[in-house]
Amino acid sequence: MANPLSKPTPARPGVVTISTYLLLLFALTQLLSLIMVISVSGSIRQGFQDAYQGTEDVDTIGTVAVAFTIASVAVLLVLALVLVVLAMFNNRGRNGTRITTWVVGGIMVCCVGGSLVSGASGFSQNASGGGGDAPSGAEIERSMSDALPSWYGPTSTAVNIVGLAALLAALILLALPKAHPFFRKATAAWEPPAPGASYPGAPQTPGQPGYPQSSGEPGYPSSGEPSYPPANRPDDTPPGSTPPSTS
Repeated sequence: MANPLSKPTPARPGVVTISTYLLLLFALTQLLSLIMVISVSGSIRQGFQDAYQGTEDVDTIGTVAVAFTIASVAVLLVLALVLVVLAMFNNRGRNGTRITTWVVGGIMVCCVGGSLVSGASGFSQNASGGGGDAPSGAEIERSMSDALPSWYGPTSTAVNIVGLAALLAALILLALPKAHPFFRKATAAWEPPAPGASYPGAPQTPGQPGYPQSSGEPGYPSSGEPSYPPANRPDDTPPGSTPPSTS
């Protein structure tokens, strides 16, 4: 039988369900980004090797550039999967995971916004600060554009834009007023019993033994001499009767 003091959990609002699907879409975009980076890893290496041709450790520079790009996208994918796990708990009304989703999601917004610039461009900006025979940032950009496939740049940008939009929408939906009652902790509230419902009575206080009810005082035998039938005496002759003759 349901507890009359328990308040039922409100049904999951649609905004929470939609936010879960949007976080799944965001994770999918990060997976696609990782697949695309791995597929063009050879082109990334070749572009850096061409840009740093004639300098020392050309092969090392190309390998480091590829590893840096793949690692950056892989970290974003791991964080996206964390958001998916948090979304599963959000569907159960856990307010703590909703707050964690906002924190992790805010970090991801900054990361994805920065990753809209290609990993090769980010690395080239860091590498262009060196002196000596290091090529300029413009030379690295030109070399990478020649090495990478023509579809990679527009496709990568479009995927990241879709992912960023899905993430922002999911965070906003979780903050809407319609989602607040679902994540609010249920409080105990008294409800009147339904007609005809019966509830168990309160238990008796232990430690006090019961006593038998008294049905009256017991009878006792009367004390004294036993009674005998009276003797017939002349004085006891009833009126109108003839006394017996004594002669």
